Amino acid sequence: MNQKVRLFLLFIATISATSQETLSFKGSKPYRATNSWNFICENYALTGAAAIQIAKTEKGGILKLSVETTNPAFNIAGIVYVYLTDYSIITCSDKGIRGNNGNQIVSYYSFSPLEMNKIKTTDIQSIRFNIKGNANKFSSQIGNFTAFNRKPYFSTAADKTKKSYPTAAEITTLYQ
Repeated sequence: MNQKVRLFLLFIATISATSQETLSFKGSKPYRATNSWNFICENYALTGAAAIQIAKTEKGGILKLSVETTNPAFNIAGIVYVYLTDYSIITCSDKGIRGNNGNQIVSYYSFSPLEMNKIKTTDIQSIRFNIKGNANKFSSQIGNFTAFNRKPYFSTAADKTKKSYPTAAEITTLYQ
């Protein structure tokens, strides 16, 4: 019986170690990263979602923010505000690190070590960002958008499962 428990724990540890994702941009080395979270972005009519991912670096961390678009010339630019569940705000300035991945526009923002320590202990509530570009009649939206930490699903009133992503817990596992 004891050997079965050890095998089960080894199996769980192997799965959790291999489920870790990586993040790299513009020729950088790959960094260990969280799984990608699909935050709800209600006012972005094209998809209604923004993909969020956070990686650990030697000097803090990286926030990867991506949304689908109809025009790859658009970009996520300007200051990004990360709102935490303890009502504090992390301001990320635009370093101009962005790219396209098919029909997705992607931007990267950096976190200081102090900010990474903060988001290790406090869940992300929402992220405020800007999409910039020249719009026409049939293009996707530009402007200010807020991505909320809510899982996209349907449930009943009796459903008591957590309806947001455990961002702090996943970020903490990057440091183990």
